[in-house]
Amino acid sequence: MKPKIFIDGEHGTTGLQIRTRLAGRTDLEILSIPEEERRNKDLRAELLRAADIAILCLPDDASREAAALLEGHKTRIIDTSTAHRTHADWVYGFAELEPMQAQRIREARLVANPGCYPTGAISLIRPLRDAGLLNSDYPVTVNAVSGYTGGGKQMIARMEDATHPEHMAENHFLYGLSLKHKHLPEMKLYGRLDHAPIFAPSVGRFPQGMIVQVPLYLGLLNGKPTLHEVHQALAAHYSGQKIVRVVPLEESAALPLIDAELLAGTDGMNLCVFGSEESGQVNLVAVLDNLGKGASGAAVQNMNLMLGLS
Repeated sequence: MKPKIFIDGEHGTTGLQIRTRLAGRTDLEILSIPEEERRNKDLRAELLRAADIAILCLPDDASREAAALLEGHKTRIIDTSTAHRTHADWVYGFAELEPMQAQRIREARLVANPGCYPTGAISLIRPLRDAGLLNSDYPVTVNAVSGYTGGGKQMIARMEDATHPEHMAENHFLYGLSLKHKHLPEMKLYGRLDHAPIFAPSVGRFPQGMIVQVPLYLGLLNGKPTLHEVHQALAAHYSGQKIVRVVPLEESAALPLIDAELLAGTDGMNLCVFGSEESGQVNLVAVLDNLGKGASGAAVQNMNLMLGLS
């Protein structure tokens, strides 16, 4: 019997992307709800409970409600919202976080899909923490730019429709100016940091893609490592897996620029180490698709792990 998958919120940006990824799959049975019935709580509950895996593509409160509807039921859950990312009962769905994380996801009933910005930030910070190069009290900063699809249907409409009453004409804008952001708790927890990073997110006038930067002083890291040693810590951390690529130092050094849309339409992530031994500075850079490894692609990866599929 094929596993039954229900995407609760399939008509939103992340849900639509997941449906697209699953459209050609013959090894799954996709349960679906008509868009006009998406607020029918009884029908939603019926489909949630009939599924082997429910993928929640909902606002935080609605995700909590859906999870409550499944208490005492066998349905396994992947939640793409921020509602459960730091909850002790939920497994964090970043399979490359550490050696046993993929196995934890395979065995879990409750999986919290990471945010797009935290995926890039944690992918750079965690290897240095685990290697002992970065102290937990280091004052980390994270700078990032994302495609506008990360803001969901409302932002997509505002960016693309010039007749929209709240049309946004800006080509690139910074937000989260109060330095309060819903992604900070997971960056702190899974980055193994004592303090939340100073996080400066921004949005560019392109649909999909993302750059996340973590600049550091080599002299303030433990052992005052070289660029090569920082790169080696990343390479060792991600050795043996296929999703995260640590770009060779020589290849990174030859790059004239980094395009935020480099991996748009893909589910992988590239990590680069830039910097200068003379200045004693290093800039760690993650490039990904905000809807790929940053959202829908990661959800499908986690679903496959939970089902024991490739």
